[in-house]
Amino acid sequence: MNKLQKALSSFLKSADANKLAQLLEKSIKTGKISYEEAERMINGDAEDILILGYSWRLLLPIRAAKSGDWEDRILIPRSGETYQMPNVVKHLVENANETGYWDPEKAIIEVFRNIGEPDSHKMPLLVGRMASEVKGHRINGIQIKKICTDLGLGDRVDPLLSELKACGIMSPKLGSLTDAIREGSPIYELNPSLLVGGK
Repeated sequence: MNKLQKALSSFLKSADANKLAQLLEKSIKTGKISYEEAERMINGDAEDILILGYSWRLLLPIRAAKSGDWEDRILIPRSGETYQMPNVVKHLVENANETGYWDPEKAIIEVFRNIGEPDSHKMPLLVGRMASEVKGHRINGIQIKKICTDLGLGDRVDPLLSELKACGIMSPKLGSLTDAIREGSPIYELNPSLLVGGK
């Protein structure tokens, strides 16, 4: 078992971790993976493993219905389709390849440092506080604003929301328009791959 498989096994069945690790290792090298490549690598289980990767938001289809938001990305595990990793997942996978641990905190710091975020050291705390508020991986903008304010980042809520989306930490849930209207705020999905692991 290699280090990435070990890290993935902390929250996935060993057989699934092995197959998903193969796809993630290929994706980290090229930035994407095609259905055909996945099929060649894991013989017959490509569809199930791509669905698993999608459910954890580790691999996202490049094709989107309207926007690039996760729920608009059309998961069609078949020939001609291509999948990519969100930015934060690239860091998760690279670090797991080196250490054998799934370490969301380190990946969050690195992805924010890469985009020049001056408060990158505060971002794991921000994401951790967001994670403590989620219900079904969902959090609303009012909750995020309150957490930012509590952390002394209240004057930067809008840029931080953009950065959180660009880094692959969260994505708008545009299909939850009724819920957003009821709550009076946009709803976001937190990347579930950041809610597991740690040293």
